[in-house]
Amino acid sequence: MLILLGSFLALMILGVPVAIAMAVASLAFILVSGTVPDVILAQRMIAGVESFPLLAVPFFILAGNLMNIAGVTGRIYAFAVALVGWMRGGLAQVNIIGSVIFSGMSGTAIADAAGIGTIEIKAMKDHGYSAEVAVGVTAASATLGPIIPPSLPFVIYGMMSNTSIGALFLGGVIPGVVMTLFMMATVAIFARIYKWGSDSAFSWREIGTAGIEVAIVLGFPIVAYGLIWVGLSDNVAIGLALALLLALDYYFDFSAVMALMTPVILIGGMTMGWFTPTEAAAAAVIWSLFLGLVRYRSMTLRTLTKATFDTIETTASVLFIVTAASIFAWLLTVSNTAQIMSDAILSLTQNKWVFLILVNLLLLFIGCFLDTIAAITIVVPILLPIALKLGVDPIHFGLIMTLNLMIGLLHPPLGMVLFVLSRVANLSVERTTMAILPWLIPLFAALFAITFIPELTLWLPRTMGMIR
Repeated sequence: MLILLGSFLALMILGVPVAIAMAVASLAFILVSGTVPDVILAQRMIAGVESFPLLAVPFFILAGNLMNIAGVTGRIYAFAVALVGWMRGGLAQVNIIGSVIFSGMSGTAIADAAGIGTIEIKAMKDHGYSAEVAVGVTAASATLGPIIPPSLPFVIYGMMSNTSIGALFLGGVIPGVVMTLFMMATVAIFARIYKWGSDSAFSWREIGTAGIEVAIVLGFPIVAYGLIWVGLSDNVAIGLALALLLALDYYFDFSAVMALMTPVILIGGMTMGWFTPTEAAAAAVIWSLFLGLVRYRSMTLRTLTKATFDTIETTASVLFIVTAASIFAWLLTVSNTAQIMSDAILSLTQNKWVFLILVNLLLLFIGCFLDTIAAITIVVPILLPIALKLGVDPIHFGLIMTLNLMIGLLHPPLGMVLFVLSRVANLSVERTTMAILPWLIPLFAALFAITFIPELTLWLPRTMGMIR
């Protein structure tokens, strides 16, 4: 145990990338202990990515990249400006609403920060906001990406915990709404304190148009269910509802209807049992290609190639971490390290709520040092069995874990969102870190609510029949 954990921590301190550190530490433990054949290293690493649910990872990443090059990001921004730009601190509110919509396509905080975050920071700076304010609100809103479905961390957690990924996606909806409201309230408070004004003129026409777009998107599943209720088959009903939606969009040229439809298609399809999360991710790619090639005609062979290679690069890095973390987690289990740690935690408390407080503190610390995917892969085999013993629902535990690790993305030394925004805003890491600190208040408030009010997470998947 000491060899495994000690070598891993030593390599991390020396600045070795986390995936390589886990792989080297695992190999060192196998060679020194002699408890398992060295060929196990390769076998377990391959087994770590030999999973059908993991196919969702490249599809979701590709869908987010395709949405970016399809010009959807700019349309989302225009829609958010029409909806909330007239409020005090308008562009800060736009930043949050834009991230809510974009998170329904990308599934990652980093894609959110690098995609629509680039547009939002530039617009806020052009309207007189300081770079620190623009970076702070963008960083906070980027954490919505993995909470509001689809979500890559949920896919990894679901695979590791043998939990329904569809139920995890549904479980993230209400917590995502809670986080959004907390962030918008924070913007409103800061706007009063710092005398921020609105950034666009109040217009009933623009608000009405934006409201109509939301109503059309929400009306899509209602129309589909209505057609099914009158006796049409599922495929015919969905086809007619989709044809009506496309006709309205072509005629009125709405700004964000097609983007808003992405999470509706994904969540609705999984809830109705029409496809698995992996198939939903593939559907998101097809939808993205339709928007870029047919609806908006904004994709070229060059941009499509770039999106593909960006996806390959990101997927390779994610899956490399998964392979290294899988052997590391397996060795933690077979060496009884996981059991020793579990016993140590249980010796401290048998109370569910005290345990969750300790988990929050531990994950906030881990999130500052470990990549999200690696942290989930390592920590789930240790903490989830304890959570189940104490009566914590695995869906609820997955939300708590993911939100903690998202907050960790905003902190040095390994906070990827921190470094992305530092580069985008041309600020030092130190100034970016200080800019983010005030915006942690709504995130910690949301974390507190999600931890101690399990129904925020469990009510929707229970109501939709995905859990008991």
